[in-house]
Amino acid sequence: MDPTGPFASPTPEPVVGAPKPPKPARPAKPLAKRVVPPRPVLSAVVVLGFVGLLYVVEGIDTVLGGRLNDDGVIPRDFSEWDNIIWFPFLHGDWTHLTGNAVPLLVLAYLATSGGIKQFFQITAVIWLTSGLGVWIFGAYGSHIGASGLVFGFLVFLLVRGIFARSPLQIVLAVVVFAMYGAALWGVLPGQPGISWEGHLFGALGGVLAAWGVARDARKNAGTTLNA
Repeated sequence: MDPTGPFASPTPEPVVGAPKPPKPARPAKPLAKRVVPPRPVLSAVVVLGFVGLLYVVEGIDTVLGGRLNDDGVIPRDFSEWDNIIWFPFLHGDWTHLTGNAVPLLVLAYLATSGGIKQFFQITAVIWLTSGLGVWIFGAYGSHIGASGLVFGFLVFLLVRGIFARSPLQIVLAVVVFAMYGAALWGVLPGQPGISWEGHLFGALGGVLAAWGVARDARKNAGTTLNA
């Protein structure tokens, strides 16, 4: 019998293994628990732009002979309540500005780890808490400077890991505390000419912002429904 005849069994095709399914993408770390900005270049541009604006304003104030310094937050003065909107832009002199600008560059950049939108929300909470606290409880005078933001970002970075239950953020908090923890004495009265109230309420704003970020993250995680 001819095995090559018309009725011969066909030669079996070689079995090719099915392609392996691609490995599932590693899930992204939740924004509330990140320690590195998701878009570092954009974060740097935003923070540098804000600090650069502080220098522009101080340059204008210098040309005007320091007249803008009277437009800070003036406690319990209803005719000047709107100064809360711009008081962090104003500084007594270039030394005052530089003293705030250097830590602001570092702390604000680290605070963008949850994204730019969250950073603006955090900044607004700290800004308003500091300004309103000074307006209600501060000593009479024109309170100016971005130090309330500095203290707010500092305390936000120190406590957010506790609220978010993030070991990495707690480790970063230890590093930040080692670098800037001594500045926390500035929330206490004692130095003439220093708005310790702005520092104190800025720090409280940082706690409030950290709590709000962590609460929103838990709430969103608990209400996400998959179809």
